[in-house]
Amino acid sequence: MDPGLASALLAGARGGDLREVIPSTMGEPLLWAGIDGLIEACAAGRFRLNLTTNGTWPGRGARSWGLRISPVASDVKVSWNGASAATAEAIMAGLDFAAALDGVRQFAAARDEVAARTGTRCRLSFQVTAQAGNVDELGALVALAGTLGVDRVKVNQLQPRVAMLAARALPGSQAGRDRWNRAVNSMRSAAAEANRAGRALELQNVAPLPPLGAPPEPAGPCPFVGREAWVLHDGRFAPCPHPAAWRGELGDFGDVGSQPLSAIWSGEPLARLADGYRDHPVCRTCALRRPGGAE
Repeated sequence: MDPGLASALLAGARGGDLREVIPSTMGEPLLWAGIDGLIEACAAGRFRLNLTTNGTWPGRGARSWGLRISPVASDVKVSWNGASAATAEAIMAGLDFAAALDGVRQFAAARDEVAARTGTRCRLSFQVTAQAGNVDELGALVALAGTLGVDRVKVNQLQPRVAMLAARALPGSQAGRDRWNRAVNSMRSAAAEANRAGRALELQNVAPLPPLGAPPEPAGPCPFVGREAWVLHDGRFAPCPHPAAWRGELGDFGDVGSQPLSAIWSGEPLARLADGYRDHPVCRTCALRRPGGAE
């Protein structure tokens, strides 16, 4: 996204309903040329920054990024895929696991320095994609998080958008579901142990899966439509992160380059979708409305 577009968007949102800014859920936002301007715009508009990073802390290093980000952040999520170097480095090609561990420690220390000075403490999270390659060490991953100053472990099931990923997705087979359900017990035990030791650690999306072929649980409410405003890199508005929405299959809502975000947010197309998404064919089967999906 053009940094100027992002800055103008946030300037126009001051005093409105916007509370939190999430700069990308794909790619590495700390490499974006506009990240410093976005941090400054969040501070000026009193918006909280909710950021996901791959944990390599490019350019500045973890400590400097921690001091820069923590004063305005509500949550910093670090993509994390294993408790061991072998697993983490196999899933994230090019990762230096030892350096990643050191980076989390440095960021957590900087966050705590900022909290002690300002009274504002951002949450530090691990964001994990559960899959065949890491499910057996998810309990150890949670235990590791508890030693690093991590506040939350959020686990999403792999969503195989391309055929080559289908074999890695745990819900697709009974064996995968059984492995996941054993991991649920391990993660809960590790989190309970961390909490008993005085290290508060929250788990999110850690619930057993029913047997393969069992009737699916009723879909829950959409966590996105009418709650989050997704602005794509070219300024187009999407009501949620589903790829179908980005392709325009949920409707045409306009773009922020030609009209204020507030006009799109209060417009009839979004209101119509918010009222009727439960009957939309994309939304009826959306995995993001089910246990283990995104929130």
